[in-house]
Amino acid sequence: MKTRVLIVEDHPMTLVGLKMLLEKNESVQVVGEAANGLEAVNLTDNAKPDVILMDIGLPEMDGVEATQKIKAAHPGIRIIMLTSKDNESDVFASLSAGADAYCMKGISIEALTSAIEAVKEGTAWLDPAVARMVLGRFQGGAPAPENGVSNGAAASGAMLEDCPLTAREMEVLRLIVDGLSNPEIAERLTITKATAKAHVHSILQKLCVDDRTQAAVLAMRQGYV
Repeated sequence: MKTRVLIVEDHPMTLVGLKMLLEKNESVQVVGEAANGLEAVNLTDNAKPDVILMDIGLPEMDGVEATQKIKAAHPGIRIIMLTSKDNESDVFASLSAGADAYCMKGISIEALTSAIEAVKEGTAWLDPAVARMVLGRFQGGAPAPENGVSNGAAASGAMLEDCPLTAREMEVLRLIVDGLSNPEIAERLTITKATAKAHVHSILQKLCVDDRTQAAVLAMRQGYV
């Protein structure tokens, strides 16, 4: 079954380019286009998309507010923020509004397609630069260095002592943060898909979150990964 995608973009050429590239993928069906946030909110009911590509800087209603309204009415719809902005305020406003992914404009169509497939399965997806920003913010307030060792390591160690997850669940959580789907987790850990699914379900229950995106953000916030 094709993934139904709604594109929300106020620049006509960017919108046309995105639509043309996505329609080359047989697994994607573009079901609507909107030029502003208000139009996106109103169009969502009729278009019934699985995934929305949402620009942030939109007229009438920006992408963050539109995301909040759409998520409130349709929590099952996945929203990918697709923008040229990578400043902290936009990133965290988007995640707080319920966005499932944050991609930078200029992303390859292959990577964008992967993001669409990931969020449809309930997996969080962040541009690598944005992921480093998020980790840096939650692990001590400074950008995470390339070697992966942050100034918040000691604090993170203290947080891990209170983590309710088993060692295996921690492995699964790290793979969730890395954007792996349940089948990919199963393959990586050499377990069955049913076992991977059970681990994910247990993680969501223990962390008191509703989905994989919230689990990934919480994991980074608490220093579990």
